[in-house]
Amino acid sequence: MDATGLETLSDSELHERAVRYAVRHGDLGFLWNLLKVIPAAEAATGHHSETTADLTRVSALLSDAITAGEGNLGAALRPVYLEYLREHPDA
Repeated sequence: MDATGLETLSDSELHERAVRYAVRHGDLGFLWNLLKVIPAAEAATGHHSETTADLTRVSALLSDAITAGEGNLGAALRPVYLEYLREHPDA
C-alpha cells in the first residue's frame, strides 16, 4: 500500500497491519522498538501511572503491545506504525 493509502487507515488498522507484518516476518526489532516507545506514548496521552508500571513490568508492555492500536495510545503511536509500514510496502 502506498503512503497516501496508509494515511487513510485508522490507528487500529495501522497497528494491526504493522504488528501482523512484524510477527509474520519475525521482525523482533520493530516489536522491541514498539515496546520501548509505548511508555512515552502513554505519557503523551496523560497516562503517567501506566508509564511507571510499564517501565517496571515487561508483561504490562507485552499486553500494551497487543492493544496499542486503540484509543489515544493508538493515535500517539500512529507515526511509528506509518514509518514502519512505509518501509514495508508489501505489509
